[in-house]
Amino acid sequence: MIHTPFAKLTVAIFTLSFFVACKNETPSAYTGWSVVNGNATGNKYSSLEQIDTTNVQRLQVAWTYNTGDADTAAHSQIQCNPIIVDGIMYATSPQLKLIAVDAATGKEKWVFKPFEQVEGDKEGHFILNNNRGVAYWTDGKDDKRIFYTAGSFVHAVNATTGKLIESFGNKGKIDLHDDLGADVHDLFVTATSAPTVYKDLVITGTRVSEGMDAAPGHIRAYDVRTGKMRWIFHTIPQPGEPGYETWEDKDAWKMVGGANNWMGLTVDHQRGIAYVPIGSASMDFYGGKKLGSNLYADCMLALDAATGKLKWHFQFIHHDTWDWDPSSAPVLTTIQHEGKDVDVVAQTTKTGFVFVFDRETGKSIFPIKETPVDTATKLVGEKLWPTQPVPQKPAPFVRQTFGEKDINPYLPKESYEDVKSRLKTYHTGMFTPQSKEGTVIFPGFDGGAEWGGPAVDPESGLLYVNANEMAWILHMLDVDKTKQTSETYIKAGVRLYKQHCMSCHGPERKGGGNYPSIVDVNKKLNEDSFIDFINHGRRMMPAFQYLKQEEKEAIASFVLDIKSNQQKKFVSVPTAAEVFRNVPYTISGYIKFLSKEGLPAIAPPWGTLTAINLNTGEHVWKTTLGEEAELKARGVPPTGTENYGGPVVTKGGLLFIGASKDGKFRAFSKATGTLLWETNLPAPAFATPAVYSANGRQYVVVACGGGKLGTKSGDAYVAFALPEKNK
Repeated sequence: MIHTPFAKLTVAIFTLSFFVACKNETPSAYTGWSVVNGNATGNKYSSLEQIDTTNVQRLQVAWTYNTGDADTAAHSQIQCNPIIVDGIMYATSPQLKLIAVDAATGKEKWVFKPFEQVEGDKEGHFILNNNRGVAYWTDGKDDKRIFYTAGSFVHAVNATTGKLIESFGNKGKIDLHDDLGADVHDLFVTATSAPTVYKDLVITGTRVSEGMDAAPGHIRAYDVRTGKMRWIFHTIPQPGEPGYETWEDKDAWKMVGGANNWMGLTVDHQRGIAYVPIGSASMDFYGGKKLGSNLYADCMLALDAATGKLKWHFQFIHHDTWDWDPSSAPVLTTIQHEGKDVDVVAQTTKTGFVFVFDRETGKSIFPIKETPVDTATKLVGEKLWPTQPVPQKPAPFVRQTFGEKDINPYLPKESYEDVKSRLKTYHTGMFTPQSKEGTVIFPGFDGGAEWGGPAVDPESGLLYVNANEMAWILHMLDVDKTKQTSETYIKAGVRLYKQHCMSCHGPERKGGGNYPSIVDVNKKLNEDSFIDFINHGRRMMPAFQYLKQEEKEAIASFVLDIKSNQQKKFVSVPTAAEVFRNVPYTISGYIKFLSKEGLPAIAPPWGTLTAINLNTGEHVWKTTLGEEAELKARGVPPTGTENYGGPVVTKGGLLFIGASKDGKFRAFSKATGTLLWETNLPAPAFATPAVYSANGRQYVVVACGGGKLGTKSGDAYVAFALPEKNK
């Protein structure tokens, strides 16, 4: 474990800050894990201390539960942070089954299969989204409900029996396509994060497409008993609403989508305020159809949780063309600032910034400077915003620039020179305009903090965040303007592939990042099954139901190489929506900046773990997270790996985290960042752990789903505990 040169401050500073009391949060009460991210504050903290720094090395597997539905061919995942209520763990499986198991033994109690609830439908016809958690509600008596999203439906399931509660919504579920103010039933709408329960409301955001076909990302609250919508907040303001003036095209609200809460939200139950981070507006990397600063995209919203009325907002990125939206649910805590206890909401971002706001007023605790940025774009129709907000404290927890001095020193000489030569041809720097020549996206598309989000120790005010430091390359490509009336199926298929598919699967269909190669997909799918697949999507891939049948057939003729169809005449008259969706550029794909050998072009660390004192804004320590086996074998110091899923922190002095590509589960000293314990998992844990007590014994459980970053998929929840006495 390497602490230098990453260590920032001494342990003495930690010791001083550790005794800052947080009067409003009562840290000693955090003994359960009944809410995703631990409790209503989202701080991922447990006051349990049976497992501590003196005995953590004795941890052993207490039980393992296998869901039995991993799909190794399709790289299935489990990203769920389970909850534990009344001794029962509720969680989801790779195929979106909802499971209930005894939290002390791992013994199954019931399984709910959402696909069987769709009349006349089959599993393959269901949007198979990733799921990061579920929510629990009870009336305090016999009515106990689990709310979670599978496909485009929020389900209400009886927590005792595992059966749908048919009095909720439409026979137990609500369709997230409904109530968005426009007919979006052919568009991709689901939810990745768990809904949030506030009193008798269940509040939810959505995941939508990131292209021009995105549905609007409005925030909605539903009655927990009936499923009736109680309020909606328009994240893309409509005429007469505040923020409408920030869009140059006054009809943008009719067509532009996105500006969605895909990462989850946090409610201050005392104040009745919902803190809702909002993602970027569509499309991600070209803004010619969304000119203006674009409220409320890339914002923190503080909403009245009972009514949805806006109390205050802050915009993290103006006119985002980098997909640098806030990346997780925010955390509520109390810090000591200027001699006073201040209740704050903290938000980590993909850019490596931490923003800290007064919960009541939205005033930043630390200075934020509107900083001039490069706006010299060559892209037709684009108009970038002249400034971006940059917090002056805390310092960024990742690097934000990539120059020659940052090239990976462990590359062979020839590869090093190749990377150096390529780097000179690219545009570099934070907030650099996109370009045809290529722009280095750093921090990357999955850079900085990811969806796992930070943990915060309410006793010390320390925030712990794991991060990725991986460079990517983005090329903007001209869209083929061939007239549709003169096309063959193959020409239309190539054009439509570039427009709708290339951004994920690449120009040569070889994939990139978390997106698979589809070069040989014709060995697995015929035309009918291919069209069925693109109609419904799967996990990272959105559904494309809105495409016309002839467009789907044309894409199939190209991707599947169906020669009998390729010379057919293609005729399609575009609708008004299709005309709007036609932009002059697409992207080359999600392409990491790698060497010829497939190693990162940028020097390590590639995965990090940082402790930041929210009272002072100072960094306390920083270390690497994860190891690359190939480099370790060569004697290279720990480099860190890309990582997904967050940490948890305990009163026992520990920070637990999986997240890393190497498939290990680790415990660090929360005071110093020293690695105290690690073990191998059956598959990488790209998920946040949960800490709880059952029958007087403390457990740490984590989902081991793998699947990302080319790793093997798994189906296990693994719980760790100290050995039982007398055994």
